[in-house]
Amino acid sequence: MADLGTMSLLLALALAVYAGVGSVAGVKLGSGDLVMSARRSAYMAGLALAVAVGALVYAFVTHDFSIEYVRGHSDLAQSQAYTWVAMYAGNEGSLLYITAIFTVMSMVAIYVTPRRLEPSRPYIIAILMGISVFFLTVLLTLADPFAPALFDDGRAIGVNPLLRHPGMFIHPPLQMAGLVGVAIPFAFVGGAMIAGQTRDQWLDAARVSAILVWATLSAGLLIGAWWAYTILGWGGYWSWDPIENVAIMPWLVLTAFIHSVMVQKRRGMFRMWNIALLSMAFVLAQFGLFINRGGPVVSVHSFGASTIGSVFLGFMLFSLLFALVIFLWRYPMLKSDRPLESFLSREASFLVNNFLFLGVTFVTLWGILFPLFSEFANNETVTVSAPWYNQINGPILLAIVILMGIGPLLPWRRTTATSARRWLSIPVGISLATMALLWISGVHELWAIVGFGALSMVMSAVMEEWYRGTMAQRRAGLNFAT
Repeated sequence: MADLGTMSLLLALALAVYAGVGSVAGVKLGSGDLVMSARRSAYMAGLALAVAVGALVYAFVTHDFSIEYVRGHSDLAQSQAYTWVAMYAGNEGSLLYITAIFTVMSMVAIYVTPRRLEPSRPYIIAILMGISVFFLTVLLTLADPFAPALFDDGRAIGVNPLLRHPGMFIHPPLQMAGLVGVAIPFAFVGGAMIAGQTRDQWLDAARVSAILVWATLSAGLLIGAWWAYTILGWGGYWSWDPIENVAIMPWLVLTAFIHSVMVQKRRGMFRMWNIALLSMAFVLAQFGLFINRGGPVVSVHSFGASTIGSVFLGFMLFSLLFALVIFLWRYPMLKSDRPLESFLSREASFLVNNFLFLGVTFVTLWGILFPLFSEFANNETVTVSAPWYNQINGPILLAIVILMGIGPLLPWRRTTATSARRWLSIPVGISLATMALLWISGVHELWAIVGFGALSMVMSAVMEEWYRGTMAQRRAGLNFAT
């Protein structure tokens, strides 16, 4: 199995290199056959990686302790089910999983690329395959999951007991897939920028892929929170651990993008801003991989013994430079179709919403980096714990919740103060009544009262928006049930 796995990785690397180089060369040479050949090579790279994953899984199932990674993460007493998922319990195996799932996701993205993005598809392939080449190179040189065991004595070390949990089947695969999958919507945008399709040709592809990646990250975060609560004894669902933070930062930026891309689709605005958001999400995802793969920040989740952190740091810096160069290159062509007409409008509420999400993101990033700056400046490490994050991010997150109740009720373009008061009077009234009821009931904690008041305003605003939309459909003669 070790030989089959290694040969599959080498084949995948050769195919990915050919796909990336051949797609661009085909465009420059005007050879459609070369472009098509490169595209098919990208598909075959995904199949080769599927064979490599199958080889490692088979080695685990058959307890092939002649492979060092199998010996270090499996034992004969372990349940057969957990033997299966032990494949991604360590650094080398999880990196193989990341490479495989990303390349398979790239296959799908390349295949479903819209016809309007056909001029950009070769560059999209080049970006995606370039990322795959990086992962494959690291696998074959620095983190080989098929390396022979140093001491083949037939005994195994076994997987960490904390990983023997039902969450192991879902949380790590979804979390890793979501984190690396952020590159998919970025590739649509990056490829379009290189090809000169700087208007909205990329919008639908980037929007749909971003929603799918966002949903994957969301599921991974939620299941991880459940796992932390049930087995790790943290006393809660979230502890602002560095690895938790680097996973949620791309999620926050993607959430901002999913909101603001609606404005671009509806009003032709925020084009430049949306490209910047996707670029930030992509770089933050690479930052997460760097921290997770032996970065300088200590975490209970990270592979602390890994020696490849500096390699991922270099790739993150290259990703930042690449995204910045593309953005600055096409900057003059990215202006919106129309300006923001009023700060009292739905567009403005989406923009404020974006700034709040980015506020939480950069506060969280500063919390991760502050111990490093502290050690560099004062030769003393100052840790940042959960109370600090709660104190600063808590009010910002509450403001986001409140804006969720205001934004949907504001019309596009502009509104008057009188109209805004009329539309918001019911949600605000329900919110004040809820807070008063809580106070009368004996709840005197300020943030609890404000929080529940904000939630009640959001719920009532959503119901009011649904009612208004339903009545408008009915007046237009449409089916009431739809």
